[in-house]
Amino acid sequence: MKLQQRMAVAAIALLLAPAAFAGQAAPAAPAAPAAPRKLISPVRGEAQVEYTKPNTKVAGTEVVTIIMVKNVSNAPIAGFKLEESWIDKAGTLSGGDTYRHPKPFMPGEIITVTLRTPKNARMASNSYNFSHANGTVKPKSVPKIVPTT
Repeated sequence: MKLQQRMAVAAIALLLAPAAFAGQAAPAAPAAPAAPRKLISPVRGEAQVEYTKPNTKVAGTEVVTIIMVKNVSNAPIAGFKLEESWIDKAGTLSGGDTYRHPKPFMPGEIITVTLRTPKNARMASNSYNFSHANGTVKPKSVPKIVPTT
């Protein structure tokens, strides 16, 4: 008998449920999913960057060089790398450092590169080598880098 009573109560509840919920607002529509990230093809061949004059100072036991670099190419630069090499008066390598940008270097993006090299008494002059994963980099020295809007 209990089974029949439970079934009767369930049937009545099913009949009355639409009337009970008629006064309530419909549930909100689910939010639209975020747009997928668009992949942009990186520069192949020669990329173009602008850089400021390197600011080199001795800080304790290190020689610290700071350079601002801006991507002026029309596409991102994948695997952007900047190498600094120090040579002595005889022309032999006496130290250096490498910076590699951890993500694609986007068009118009400005980065500040800090290179740290242990100080060596033989250091006479330094040079810089710009490169990227898909080709060469054509650097252009500029007096000042202005962000584009």
